[in-house]
Amino acid sequence: MQLSDKYPFLTNYFTQALTASNRALPQSLLFYGNDLKSQYILATEIARLLNCKNDRSDTCECLNCKWIREGTHPAVLTISRLDNKPDDDDSKTVISIKQSLMIKEMLVSASEFHRVFIFCDRDDDGNISGLNPLNFQAETSNSLLKIIEEPQPNITFIFLTRYIDDVLPTIISRSQCFFVPSKETVTYDYSAIDGIFTNYFEFNRKDVFNISQKLQDLSKETPVNVILDSIQNYILTLLKTNPRNVELIKHIEILEDAKRQAKLGIRPINIFDDICLKLIN
Repeated sequence: MQLSDKYPFLTNYFTQALTASNRALPQSLLFYGNDLKSQYILATEIARLLNCKNDRSDTCECLNCKWIREGTHPAVLTISRLDNKPDDDDSKTVISIKQSLMIKEMLVSASEFHRVFIFCDRDDDGNISGLNPLNFQAETSNSLLKIIEEPQPNITFIFLTRYIDDVLPTIISRSQCFFVPSKETVTYDYSAIDGIFTNYFEFNRKDVFNISQKLQDLSKETPVNVILDSIQNYILTLLKTNPRNVELIKHIEILEDAKRQAKLGIRPINIFDDICLKLIN
């Protein structure tokens, strides 16, 4: 299905805004909704229309359009915890201050292109996901405010997120926000650990190794990655009702680290012991 078929209003709106003689497109956009893939496609299509040198048609084969379709355009950059990191940036879980400084340095020099920065998250398999307080933290967000608030000509910032509240209010207030609807229903499934790890915040320290052993027993029938995803989904469910709970954000970080350990082949019992020691007070 073409993007224009899924989102006729949005595609028509942006096409008309970008093809008008006096472009009325805001220089900072925020898309939110469950369909992150469509958000990303929409963002790259906006970048293509801004840079097209011919008729801006869907089939245009000018060099800019080809580069953008291939993801190789020098002025259209995806900014995520994995994409476009400076050489001295070894962070792997967040969009970093070094990335914001890199963008500021890029903007010092003029460009023949319309520069577009698409902020999102991307998992290790390359799937697009949304910004949230964990991967797009306040320090980095605040470091970008000046260039977002007072942008130079021919620069557009686009932020992609599942929930609008997952982005700092200071970014939201400086952006024009668009809901990108989706027929996809996103649920955080934690049924695998229901009755074992739900309500973990009510457990006592003495329960740590007993709970760890239950998770170890569960792993004989359920893959470790499914168990870890279920625990993280449960914490994400808690976070949605309390999005500024710093402790829960830290707990999600602990689960991300546990999933990396699992990929490295660390024994499940060691992973579960570590999780329980860190999450159960």
